[in-house]
Amino acid sequence: MKNAEKELAEIKSMMERSTRFLSLSGLSGVLAGIYALLGASLAYYWIYFPNPPYGFRTILIDDTVVFPKLIVLALIILSLSIGSAYLLSQKKSKRISTKLWNPAGKRFLQALFIPVLVGGIFCLALVLRSYLIVVAPATLIFYGLALVNASQFTLGDIKYLGYGQLILGIISAFFPGYGLITWALGFGVLHVIYGSMMYYKYDR
Repeated sequence: MKNAEKELAEIKSMMERSTRFLSLSGLSGVLAGIYALLGASLAYYWIYFPNPPYGFRTILIDDTVVFPKLIVLALIILSLSIGSAYLLSQKKSKRISTKLWNPAGKRFLQALFIPVLVGGIFCLALVLRSYLIVVAPATLIFYGLALVNASQFTLGDIKYLGYGQLILGIISAFFPGYGLITWALGFGVLHVIYGSMMYYKYDR
């Protein structure tokens, strides 16, 4: 009986490895959240210093100076997050004896990056048209959709992170003046919480 249960568990594990991307690292989520929080703090300083209103943006700034800096900062955070995810996922794939770029991994990346890429192009159009106040909710919503879409090809828990991003994106859309705060909560705080939970649940 025990041998049969062991064989069934092994078959289930093999099926999961062939259909789901299991190399996603919880620590990469924690690091992505830390990068986002540090970036949001720097952006907050650039926008509001020396008189931070701690809330709705009520001061005028020279967007031609600040926004190029914010775009560069966002690209740096994105690069660090992707780089950390790749390195830590590669390390985890070796530990669990699976290939990082297997068919399941390719399906996961496709499901994740199509909404992210479309959302990035859409947000670029918003910036070029000076609809800056809705960029934060747009990034949260597209990222949330990407996570929910990709959850069917990896650990199912990731969809809850996606739901959190969607909720914050909708809130941000109704209260756009608090976009930086909701962005920090979504990409920063939620990532740290999610990554920590995934690390203790799957990576230890």
